[in-house]
Amino acid sequence: MDALLPIFLPVVVLGGLGTVFGAVLGVAAKKFAVDKDEREEQILGILPGANCGGCGFPGCSGFAAAVVSGEATTNGCAVGGSEVTALVAGIMGVEPEDAERHVAFVRCSGGARSNRKYDYVGLDDCFSALNAIGGGPLTCRFGCLGLGSCTRVCQFGALSLVNGVAKVNREKCVGCMQCVATCPKRLITKLPYSSETRVGCNSHARGAAVRKLCEAGCIGCGICVKNCPNDAIRVEDNLAIIDPAKCHNCGICVEKCPRHIIESVVSVRAEAKV
Repeated sequence: MDALLPIFLPVVVLGGLGTVFGAVLGVAAKKFAVDKDEREEQILGILPGANCGGCGFPGCSGFAAAVVSGEATTNGCAVGGSEVTALVAGIMGVEPEDAERHVAFVRCSGGARSNRKYDYVGLDDCFSALNAIGGGPLTCRFGCLGLGSCTRVCQFGALSLVNGVAKVNREKCVGCMQCVATCPKRLITKLPYSSETRVGCNSHARGAAVRKLCEAGCIGCGICVKNCPNDAIRVEDNLAIIDPAKCHNCGICVEKCPRHIIESVVSVRAEAKV
C-alpha cells in the first residue's frame, strides 16, 4: 500500500483541486452572468441569415445585438428590406423606419470596347490581373478587368459579365455591397434604386487620352451638363457626375452623350427585350 501512495496521492490532490475550481467557476458564472435580451433571438429568427455584413455589423447576430443595444436602426438589414424592417420594429415596439432601397452600379462601359496592352493569361481573379505586368492588361487604368471576382462574391446572383464588363441586375440586387470591397478598381458604387440614369465610366483621364484608351469612356465634354434641364450633372476631374437628388430621369443626357456612356434603366430594359 505504501508503494502505491506516491501514485494515488497526486491523483487525489488533483481531483480535489478540480472539484474546488469547478465549484468556484460555477459560482462565478452564476454571479457574473449577463442576461441576454430575448429580443436578440427574436430578431435573429426573422433575419434572412445571409450574414453579408451589409448592415455594417459582423453577421446577422451582430446586427440583432446592435438593434437591441440601440447601436443600429431597425431598417439596417438591406437584404430583408421593408418587410424585415417592419418585423424588427414590431419586436422593438417602435415605428418602422423608412428605408430607401439602394443597389450597386458598376461605373464602366468598357469591356470589349476598351483597348488592351496584352492578353492576360493567369488566375481568373481581378486582383491577380491588376498585379500582373504593367498594372494589368487594360490601357485604361480605371476600367473593369472583367474576370468576375465581384460576380463570385454576390450571394444573390445580381452580378454577371456582359461583353467583358460586370453588370448589375437591379431587381436581384439587395444592396448588401459585398461586391464593392471585392473590386480592386473601386468601380462599384451604391445608388438609390430610384436613380435610373447613371454614368457608366469612372475614368479621370483627359478627353484626348480617353479617346485613345477606350471607345466607351467619358471625355468630360460637358454636353450632358449643357442639356440637362434640372442642373443635375456636373463635370468633375474630367468625369460627368449625376446628382440623384436633382435628376428627374428625363433621358436627355442619354440621347446627347456623344460617347454613349450615360445609360438609363428604361433604355437598358428596352435593349433586354430586343
